[in-house]
Amino acid sequence: MGQNTTNVYTPPKHFISAATIVLNDQNEILLIKGPQRGWEMPGGIVEEGESLKDAAIRETKEESGMDIEVIKFCGIFQNVNKSICNTLFLAKPIGGKLTTSSESLEVGFFPIEQALEIVTVGNFRQRIEYCLDNSIHPFYVEF
Repeated sequence: MGQNTTNVYTPPKHFISAATIVLNDQNEILLIKGPQRGWEMPGGIVEEGESLKDAAIRETKEESGMDIEVIKFCGIFQNVNKSICNTLFLAKPIGGKLTTSSESLEVGFFPIEQALEIVTVGNFRQRIEYCLDNSIHPFYVEF
């Protein structure tokens, strides 16, 4: 009997990302200005064999130069159509220095009100607002 290749199981392809809302002692938020999306929180795709928390720490360091300590898991935004789960963490800076990268044209800390004004892509502003609202943690949002 020949092999029936029409029933080969293909595992679903999902993308998991981890992003951080980093608040300093002045209650300012760390933002990076990406080449495509403008101002946003640091974050990116979780690599195979990497924890969500470690990915959040690594991506923040790569994109902003800052070393962070994750304080808590805040919640998930799931883009159902694109099969992307965006996990969000609250963190504080513990070292490093603000440095741009290939993924960040500018980096800086901004007062919350200003940060919410300059973050304009998709539902990123909502993600920040949800992370700052302890009363709704953990949240799960589908879009």
